[in-house]
Formats: sequence, structure tokens, C-alpha cells
Amino acid sequence: MAEKKEKSTEKGLSEKKENFSEWYSQIIERAEIVDTRLEMKGFIVVRPWGTLIIEKMYDFYEEELQKKNHKPVIMPSVISEANLKKESDHVQGFTPEVFWLKTEKGEDKLALRPTSETLFTPMFKLWIRSHRDLPLKLYQRGSVFRLDTKATRPLIRGREFQWIESHNAFATKKQAENQVQEDIGITETIMHQKFGIPFLPLKRPTWDKFAGAEYTIGSDVIMPDGKLIQQPSTHLMGQKFSKAFDAKFKDEKGNEDYLWTTAYGPAISRILVSVISTHGDDKGLVLPFCISPIQIIIVPIYTKENKEKIIAYAKRIKNKFKKYRVEIDERDFYTPGWKFNEWELKGVPFRIEIGEKELKKDNLTLFLRDDRKKELLSLRNINKLDKYFEEFDNRLKKNAEKILKNSIINCKTKEEIKKVIKEGKIAKTNFCSIEKEGIKCAEYVEKEINADIRGILATKKEISSGNCVICNKPAKEIVYIGRSY
Repeated sequence: MAEKKEKSTEKGLSEKKENFSEWYSQIIERAEIVDTRLEMKGFIVVRPWGTLIIEKMYDFYEEELQKKNHKPVIMPSVISEANLKKESDHVQGFTPEVFWLKTEKGEDKLALRPTSETLFTPMFKLWIRSHRDLPLKLYQRGSVFRLDTKATRPLIRGREFQWIESHNAFATKKQAENQVQEDIGITETIMHQKFGIPFLPLKRPTWDKFAGAEYTIGSDVIMPDGKLIQQPSTHLMGQKFSKAFDAKFKDEKGNEDYLWTTAYGPAISRILVSVISTHGDDKGLVLPFCISPIQIIIVPIYTKENKEKIIAYAKRIKNKFKKYRVEIDERDFYTPGWKFNEWELKGVPFRIEIGEKELKKDNLTLFLRDDRKKELLSLRNINKLDKYFEEFDNRLKKNAEKILKNSIINCKTKEEIKKVIKEGKIAKTNFCSIEKEGIKCAEYVEKEINADIRGILATKKEISSGNCVICNKPAKEIVYIGRSY
């Protein structure tokens, strides 16, 4: 039997629909997002192009957090063993994933931080005395480390990843739960509205919540292979950590109570995975205009005889876009065609081509990366491009929303769920409970359908009717089922 030949593009890339996994591996390497050649499992080098994208993403998140009254801090990258073990559920959940450091004799054992509840809470104890100090909303950006023993994939699953973690303290449970909803809103404002990545905000089942939390809301994003990837999650920690660290405050009546805390974690490097995977195509990356390191690339097309005047014209055009990130590709050692392919591979949203014919008529040729259309524009109508720039990210977002909407299928039987999951989509169905009594049904889904109960919608109550599709008992919830990374 003849071996099946994998389809590829003229650039040698695998077709995204045919083999997403291979396409992804090729894109992050060839578009110079990461380099894995240090050969340390779970650790990667993020190259300048990838780092510049990540920095733009950080900027949007930090601006929004500060707008919501979060203040930045810098915490140590290590946690003492004594603090890490303060909250029993938390330590049981994270100890297997901890990198332990060698310390001097007599010093407390230290761990590279896998997450920072046990760093922030002892500081809350020191910094908060009364209701006047509340709420206290803090965040930090940086790396966290987890000794993941599973197969690693660059940016998707690693032992070190770039993220923001916000930790917040409140006087009441209601205030803390309002913060959880605000966190979902931040994900909506930045990841969805800015980066064009729609998501399902799902309250996780009891057996799948964050270690030490009362409950967890995960933001699930659909990938081209039909699997779900968890993006920013937010957790109601309740009073568990404040009780473990004896972190109290005095209310308006002078009575002492434990702090109510929350945590929110946008993993920026992982969100980049969804940006790459959702918007990219068989030509390479397609970056949202707002986070592209170069928003407009100008490619002058010249000969030795007219080079000087073409470059001068390119600089004249660049000066008209001072509020944008614009570069001129003046490299003589590459052909215009090579440059076109290079910037398409790297996902630059707009390309301006100028040569002798554009110069003579004061025109420019505009190329749009997403729909690959070209348009000849007069320099007199240059202001028209502002509207093009605004519309670019909106088109990406709408296309992604359509993909997610078409991926969610209502199911009434086990057979329908199996079919939907096999097709790489998300099953929506009646379920008995996401509390402990639903574990057996969840185990059936995991073993027989090879999928997971991802949770229930966290932003509105969806009313179930009828019986659980698995055990046939009265359904309490409408859950979403899918395969995940």
C-alpha cells in the first residue's frame, strides 16, 4: 500500500487543516517565535519576534489590571518549604510538580515557585490590619516553574512559562466573588476583544478545581485540532489560605475575621499559542494589528538606478504613519518576492509595496495579510488606511467567534457525544452534577468517550431539563464536554 503523502504549501509548511500539530511546530520555528535547540525538556528560548509579541500582550493586560486598581509587585522566584506546605490541599496538588533547590545546611528548603498564593498571603498578613486597607489588589509578571512529567510542547505545555498572576484580598465573600467575575471580564476585554480569541468561561467540576481553591473558572479556547486549551483561570480561594497563614483584619466594628482571597492567572506565553493557532494560515502567522511588533512593513522595489528616489519615497510614506509601528525593508541581498514571503510568514498585518509605477503617480500598493487582497491607493487618500487598521482585528475576531460557535453541538445521547468529540467539537449536554456525586459519570466520559467534563457556563445560568445523559438521573447542570491539552 502506498504511504500517504502529507499535504504541504509552496513554502513547505504542512497544511493547517491536514496536520495541525506539524503545522504548529513548523510555524513557531520558521516564524522565529521560539528556539528549542538548547535541548532541556520543557524549557525554550523565546526569540526576539516572539518576545516582542509577548511584550505587547503584557502591556495590554497590565494596563487593564491597573485600570481595575491592581498594583504591580515583584515577588521572589522561590518559596520556602514551610510556606508551601501551609495549606494542605494546595501542597498535595503542587508538590509533585515542584523544582526543589539545593540550600545551605541549616537553611529552609526552597522551591521554584509553581504559583504564588503562599508568597502573597503571608504579605497580606503583614500589610493588612483593618478594613481600611481593603481591598488590596496586587499582581506580578514573570516566570513560574512546574516539574511537568508529561510530554511537553513549546508554549503549550512547559516547565517554565510566562504569565501574570493577580492575588487579591477582600473583607467579604461577595466582594471576592465580584472579583472573580471582574477577572472573567478582563479576559473578555483583552484576550477576546483585543487579541481576537473567544472563549468559554467554565466553572470547573469539583474534582478539577485549582488545588486549594473553593472553585475555579477556566477560560477554554478551541484549537484547530478540536482540542480545548485552558487560558486565563480565576479562583475563589475563600479563606483557606488566610486561615493557613492567620491573615486577619478588623472590620468596622472592631471584630477580627480572616481575609477572603482570589487569584487570577493569564499565562501570556500560552495565550500566544491561541493567537498563533486561531489566526494563522497556510502561509504562516496572522498577527492582530494591536500586538504585531511591526504593523506595517514597507517593501521598496527598486533597481540600482532608481534606488535612491524609491527609498526616499518609502521614508516619506513612513513619516505619514508616525503613530504606528512601521519599518522599511531595505535589505539589498533579498528579492522583493522573498521579502513578501518572509513578512507573510511572520504575520505582519499590512504590507506596502512601492516601485517606479507607484512613485510616478504618488500611489502605493497595499496588501492585507488576512484576506490576501491588494489595493492601489493614492497618497492623497492615506487617511483611509486608519479605517483598514481598525477593521483588521475585528475581522480576525469575527472569524474566530464563528469557529467557536460552530464547534458547540447540543447532544442528547452518549452516541451523539461520541460522534461530536470524534469530529473535534464540543458537546453540550445535560449532566447530573459537577459536585462529588457526578464523579462516576465524569469517569465514564473520560474512559469511554476519551474526553473531559470541562464545566458549566460561569457567566449565566443555563437551565437543564430532563436527565443526565450518562446516568439518567435528574440533571442539575448543562455541561460542556471536550478533549483538552
